[in-house]
Amino acid sequence: MENIALIDSFSEFKDIKSIDRVTLMSILEEVFRAALKRKFGSDENFDIIINPDKGDFEIWRNRVVVANGEVEDDNEEIELSEAQKIEPDFEIGEDVSEEVKLIDLGRRSILALRQNLIAKIHEHDSTNIFKQFKDLEGEIFSAEVHHIRHNAIILLDDEGNEIILPKSEQIRSDFFRKGDSVRGVIKSVELRGNKPAIILSRTSPDFLVKLFEQEIPEVFDGLITVEGVARIPGEKAKVAVDSYDDRIDPVGACVGMKGSRIHGIVRELGNENIDVINFTKNEQLFIARALSPAKIVSMEIQPFEQEKNRKKGRVNVFLKPEEVSKAIGKGGVNIRLASELTKYEIDVQREGIEEEDVELTEFVDEIEDWVIKELKSIGLDTAKSVLDTSLEELIKRTDLEEETIIEVQRILKEEFEE
Repeated sequence: MENIALIDSFSEFKDIKSIDRVTLMSILEEVFRAALKRKFGSDENFDIIINPDKGDFEIWRNRVVVANGEVEDDNEEIELSEAQKIEPDFEIGEDVSEEVKLIDLGRRSILALRQNLIAKIHEHDSTNIFKQFKDLEGEIFSAEVHHIRHNAIILLDDEGNEIILPKSEQIRSDFFRKGDSVRGVIKSVELRGNKPAIILSRTSPDFLVKLFEQEIPEVFDGLITVEGVARIPGEKAKVAVDSYDDRIDPVGACVGMKGSRIHGIVRELGNENIDVINFTKNEQLFIARALSPAKIVSMEIQPFEQEKNRKKGRVNVFLKPEEVSKAIGKGGVNIRLASELTKYEIDVQREGIEEEDVELTEFVDEIEDWVIKELKSIGLDTAKSVLDTSLEELIKRTDLEEETIIEVQRILKEEFEE
């Protein structure tokens, strides 16, 4: 009972829930053998008997009886007179087994053993947690806000495991308070020292894919597959879906009646605007769909001989003047997502520019470069395209001041009045 009493005196062991009794006893044996080796030079002639049911153990040292005065290694040999104190019938050449109590190791050895045991248990816990969450990489996970820092939110799951949601993995509109439940995907799990660092992400495209699986039964069942995702987190996303069953409309099934199915996903992502399009292996058609709502007149695809920045090639897309701004989108968001989704560098070209029209870049001496870039970002790259757009529309779609727009239009009008 001395051994079990000593173990129970280690307060850290009283509330261990993450480690079973058998594993604990195995760790105990490993630690005890290390302690025996330090004290006696070897642990090979020791038997450690573990009883996990009672949480008890016994340590026995085995030595050979030799004549008095002939002991060469007192760890492996014992004098006859000493052996006969244990059992009077012992003779030279026989094996003697003697129980070793932990208390016999000495106070300093016991303290070192205790620290080693605690370290081994913590290492075991960290390894188990690492393996558990490594298997969950890419999967949706929920945890509760425990602490809010400047550059990260610290979450705790039901088991008390710490999850990190860095600022870079949060949607711009995210706002959480202590106690809030947060969903994301396990982006990465790595060991930092002996402690696992579990990183959660809400900006990863995988999070959007997993939300589709959770919210749309046909995706969960595999009747509809998500073939590609491009996201600007919290702002806009494009998702390409497909179905091997011609009777299923993949876009309709994902969006639902009046957007009923996708509404929950949009709300989870901070009202991120999600375009769902039909995937096709016809690359021209896929590019055209990715640039929706713009209507394409024609396009020229120039494949790269080798992958360049993971892009397949460059495509020149020709559109009517009034469709250019739709293809580019506000701030270039639409064309950026279409490029990411299709894996093509996309250049938008205005179809049939009038001969008397003039490119905006011709006015760099009179109009500041940043103003021209702002107009081009909404698809207006010629003088007449700007003049044909009303003042109210230009104010609404750009970040330009009214006075700036009026001055720009005055300069452009003079070009055609001369």
